Amino acid sequence: MLTAIICTYNRAKYIGNLLESIAANDLPKSEYEIVLVDNNCTDNTREICEAFAAAHKDVNFRYCVEPEQGLSAARNKGIKEAKGDLIVYIDDDALIDTWYLRTITEYLCAHEEIDAVGGPIIPLYEDTQEPKWMTRYTKELLCGYLYFGDEIRPFPGERYPGGGNAAYRAEVFKKVGLFNTALGRKGNGLMGSEEKDIFDKMKAQGMRFMYLPKMILHHIIPQKKLERDYFDRLTKQIGMSERQRTLAIGKGKYINRLFKEAIKWGGTLVLLCLYTISFHPMKGWKLVLFRRNVTKGLLGCV
Repeated sequence: MLTAIICTYNRAKYIGNLLESIAANDLPKSEYEIVLVDNNCTDNTREICEAFAAAHKDVNFRYCVEPEQGLSAARNKGIKEAKGDLIVYIDDDALIDTWYLRTITEYLCAHEEIDAVGGPIIPLYEDTQEPKWMTRYTKELLCGYLYFGDEIRPFPGERYPGGGNAAYRAEVFKKVGLFNTALGRKGNGLMGSEEKDIFDKMKAQGMRFMYLPKMILHHIIPQKKLERDYFDRLTKQIGMSERQRTLAIGKGKYINRLFKEAIKWGGTLVLLCLYTISFHPMKGWKLVLFRRNVTKGLLGCV
């Protein structure tokens, strides 16, 4: 069985449509369950979920509450509640295609040597078109954009599945432990790195994870995620998250991360030059702003 876990905090606007997109999947309903973890919602999430359950009595749907605020705590609650031997996390502000659950189940059942999978994350702009300053790099940052082609393959380099579109064997968490509750988003905060922490631990134990091109998540992007305030808060807290994550491992890991940050600065400045000479300077300067904020957070200068 597969357990689809949705961790949510005040996303009533989107949660109903997401649940409907899961219920529309072509995987037999006896082969999956939905566990929704309410992380102290103050909107009408519960009422929407109750209406969904009443309208879809053939869907194995469970609603639970995690009182400890934070995405990592909610994810851990989902693991404890899950009855499936496969677990997939689906972002609460997203939609999935009808073959999504079947794609995950068929691949992992056919490849016992693979421990986790992830797929493309495609932005679905809610109120506007994609801004002219957007690049692949800022799209990955703000929209969670992820795409590595149309073939099944290992994730390249140090890349790993996006946290809101990742499926694991349940036994993974018995081997590497649960999500670190000191990392990840809490309420309206934008800290992260909790999924990177899990995948680093998986790598250290020789576990394998693959990219599935048909495992597509459509991530809804409202206008506020494209505004300067959100951009600054998110990028600074990315740096803060990495500082916290690496220092928890050891000073050597933190120093190594600083070294990588210096290399990324070199790449950012090269891109600035390329975008400027191609008459798209705002794309380059947005990347410089991104790098500056991450570095400040990494150095603890926020």
